[in-house]
Amino acid sequence: MFFSSTKILPFLLLVTPNHAFAPISTRASFFTTTSTSLQASNGPFDFLKNLLPKEPSSTATVEKPAGKVKRARELIRSLVEEEECFSTEKGAKAFGDVCAVDVLYEDCYEPQPILGRVDVTNHMLSKAKQRQNRGSVRIDRITDGDKACGFAWTWTSGTSEGLRGTTFIELNANTGEIQYIREIPEPLYKPGDLTLELLKAVTKDAQPKEPAQYEQRTPTMASDVAKYLFCDVQGSSVDESMRLFDDSIIYREFNYEEVLRGKDEVRKFIEDFSFPGITFVPTKFDDGELSSCFTWEVTLEGAEDTIKGISLYEIDEVSRKITYVRDVPESAIKPPILGKLARQLRPGLGVFSGVPIGSREGGK
Repeated sequence: MFFSSTKILPFLLLVTPNHAFAPISTRASFFTTTSTSLQASNGPFDFLKNLLPKEPSSTATVEKPAGKVKRARELIRSLVEEEECFSTEKGAKAFGDVCAVDVLYEDCYEPQPILGRVDVTNHMLSKAKQRQNRGSVRIDRITDGDKACGFAWTWTSGTSEGLRGTTFIELNANTGEIQYIREIPEPLYKPGDLTLELLKAVTKDAQPKEPAQYEQRTPTMASDVAKYLFCDVQGSSVDESMRLFDDSIIYREFNYEEVLRGKDEVRKFIEDFSFPGITFVPTKFDDGELSSCFTWEVTLEGAEDTIKGISLYEIDEVSRKITYVRDVPESAIKPPILGKLARQLRPGLGVFSGVPIGSREGGK
């Protein structure tokens, strides 16, 4: 996507959220009829579901799964690690088998979202065909959600590892089938502080707003921590945000080559991205306890379009403070030029040059 009013978009879409922000939280069991929606706002493609035929047809035949559906974390582990859904035909079909008929897949490497079980299954088959016998996908971190979860992943091939990214998956509250997916790979070109300079250039005419009012809380669930920061505290107090970060915080922000370590570096990052005209809007949250994944969009005053992203949080089991953050933004150009070329040249790794396998513990 592009901002129609500027020529600097290839950089502007490489932005991630200022985690001085926050939401409102609700905890509900996946198998209860009183469960509340994980969605903080209506999805931009919900209207497309009305266009689906009741009985979609295709060359691919996919049957609905029978029996009790696994909770989100268990289901994803099974599909990725046991079924190898991203690198085998059998696994890709298994993924499609547990998708809802109107599933929406926002693969942010692709120019358009994929809608419907049949098309999603065929998309997974295409991905598996490209990588079959060339490499696999490793789960580095996965959140402990029931109704939805997210996982950080790395492409591996032989003794090397390459492309990283994050995927968010939400289950249908009634059937337990996969209802929604958003997947974003890391940008191969990482502009660093240039992102900040360009964003400030776009929003230079924005006027400061009154700080948001909030009621101080100390959430103890990871998903509630994320919601509190994004919905309650956003645009208010950096000090309040930092209160919820552990001294040992590691922050992987994929616009930068190096991770941020410690509260001082994280504070500077949050303060740098706290300026008039930029707002981070959460769209979906999982219900994780010690870890949480959520999707968001960035709106810029003076620009028409938004920027999609995914974040993953982990909190300490005792202190309940944030120990790890991973942000990944979508690319401006889809498919991204460098990413497409790397996948063509090295389909097993997805990058031009891999690193020794295991050298980036936890996908750092």
